[in-house]
Amino acid sequence: MKQFKAWVAAARLRTLPLSVSGIIVGISLASHEFFRINATGVTEELNGAIALAEQPVWKMPVFWLAILTTVGFQILSNFANDYGDGVKGTDANREGEKRMVASGLIRPKQMKRGMYVTAGISLLLASMLIFAAFGNSNFILAFVFFNLAIFSVIAAIKYTVGDSAYGYSGFGDVFVFVFFGIVSVLGSYFLVMKNLDLSLILPAISIGCFSTSVLNLNNMRDIDNDRNSGKNTLVVKLGSKKAKNYHYILLVIGMICGVLYTFLNYSEPLQFVYVIAYVPFLWNIRVVLGNKEPRKLDGELKKVALSTFLFAILFAWLH
Repeated sequence: MKQFKAWVAAARLRTLPLSVSGIIVGISLASHEFFRINATGVTEELNGAIALAEQPVWKMPVFWLAILTTVGFQILSNFANDYGDGVKGTDANREGEKRMVASGLIRPKQMKRGMYVTAGISLLLASMLIFAAFGNSNFILAFVFFNLAIFSVIAAIKYTVGDSAYGYSGFGDVFVFVFFGIVSVLGSYFLVMKNLDLSLILPAISIGCFSTSVLNLNNMRDIDNDRNSGKNTLVVKLGSKKAKNYHYILLVIGMICGVLYTFLNYSEPLQFVYVIAYVPFLWNIRVVLGNKEPRKLDGELKKVALSTFLFAILFAWLH
């Protein structure tokens, strides 16, 4: 039971809602597009399946397979982060949640095996997702998405593992923005619709910015420990003051992009209800502005992560 709890802790369940936010937005917007197509009397079918206009998003195999695949990639990333920071000694004196490898609850070899198993399961789920989306009808697109899945596995592991781990060079923010925002929203939408609407870049940027702000909070909390351990996150490179300004910019751009997308696709005032999720973001800006002790930012991570999840649900539902 102790080992089981250790593996659950290593999976960092509190990060999972944030990781699926882009999937919720991308596939829900695709589903709503099919409803609009159906309303005009145009019949659409996807690989011989029932038109999505007759199938709610939560009943779509593509939706749940995308969710499961993303969760798999996120857990793999968490295991790899625990392993990489643990063997390098970065987590020895960290703030926040205890890490399993650094604490000795999971041995490095065990965590490495856990990474291999999780990577295999994630690729299996990705293969099922790709087949559900494309079937046998489009080998080229299936090949592209499978390679994207492989690249996602490599990116998740290389974040903190190895001598060239990009999380130690300040590029973690780019990874989170691209994969949690751009790839998650646009990729999941494309799996359903087989095309893209350029305006979708706006909600993709929103999710990407909000997700990156969570990482930035994490790095602001750990700035002293990361600096002493040689982990040169963007926060370490910028310094506390500039990292705070960067944090404000991320949240403000994310909020603006959400509103811009609604204006471009406006139909009724109810669409703006998602701005409820902006209240915790604005409060977080106030807390970060007045923060003098980085370790006290730990509670803000959950606030911003859950607010992003709330934004995703309300935004997807109302558009």
